[in-house]
Order: sequence, then structure tokens, then C-alpha cells
Amino acid sequence: MNEQIQSATVRVFIALAPPDDAKEELARELRPAYRAYPGMRWNRIEDWHITLAFLGELPVATVPLLQPPLAALAAAHRPLQLALRGSGHFDQRVLWSGIDGELEGLHLLTTQVRTVVKECGIAFEDRPLRPHLTLARSRRSDSSSTVEAAATLTAFTGRRWPAERLHLVGSNIGRGPGPIHYRDIRAWEFTGQR
Repeated sequence: MNEQIQSATVRVFIALAPPDDAKEELARELRPAYRAYPGMRWNRIEDWHITLAFLGELPVATVPLLQPPLAALAAAHRPLQLALRGSGHFDQRVLWSGIDGELEGLHLLTTQVRTVVKECGIAFEDRPLRPHLTLARSRRSDSSSTVEAAATLTAFTGRRWPAERLHLVGSNIGRGPGPIHYRDIRAWEFTGQR
């Protein structure tokens, strides 16, 4: 029964993703932290993303409702110029890299994405956007590693890059004690002028 419930739902979010070379630039900067803090749960580089709206668990049948309006939204927008910059932590447990660049455009896009979700009749927790890319989580018993790792990245400034696609992402695999793995349900290129 539990497997049937899990297969009928998917955890969904809408996000932007840095290009591979921008992620690799940050990963090179993180090498000393990877060695110094092996007990942290480091996110896989291929899963790094900037969440615009976290929708939580949705029935699989609901997900197709989001696709046409998100496709239209992407078609109306041009790519945003962003960069990874600095670092910080949430609650001394979550290590993140900050986002720089066209932040006003990022906030506007986030508002529009969340409006689309609401217009599709999907309820979700509409938290204020704090643009970041989650890198790792510390164990509950370790509150110092995240703070120390964040301090090593405060001066990091990555190159600018265009956010070229809007991603509808699912994470219905990898639950439990192992790492969570994400997969694109769909992604749409930003092809507009605004």
C-alpha cells in the first residue's frame, strides 16, 4: 500500500540551474571544504539548482497541469544573467552559495512562476525568495562544519552566466537514508525579450 501511495505522488519544485562550467568553477573552489568536512552530506553537483517554488508532494496526475503555463512563461522571458557568489548557512546546518546578477529579474520571474502555480489550483507554502544554491547539510550533531565551510567561501565570485531554462523538477527517488536525486520532468528555454 505504501509503495502505491509513493508511486502516485511526486515531490516537485520549479528551478533554474547553473550551466556545468559555472558549477565546476564552484566545485573547484569547494575542494578544500570537501576534504576538510567529509562528514557533511554534500549535494551532487548535477543536482545544484536555484529553487523558485517548492510545491512539495503532488499527485502525479496534477503535474501535467503546470506544463503549458510554465512553457508559455519561459517563452515570454529572456535568460537572466546570474552568478554564484559568496556563501552562508541556514540554521548552522545548511551550507549555500549566494546568487548575484539580475536579482530584480529573478524576483519578478519567481513571482510569475508562483502565480502560475496558484492559477493551476496548486496550494504550496509561498515563502519569500532567498536566492541561493544549497551545497550541503551537516549532521544534527555537527553545527560547526557548516559555519566553518561557509567562512571559506565568502570571497568567492563566480563568472556570470545566462539562466537559459526553466526546470520543472521531480524528486520521487532516492528517499530514505541515501541522497535525494532530482530529475527534470520538463525544461523550457527562455526565448522571449523581457
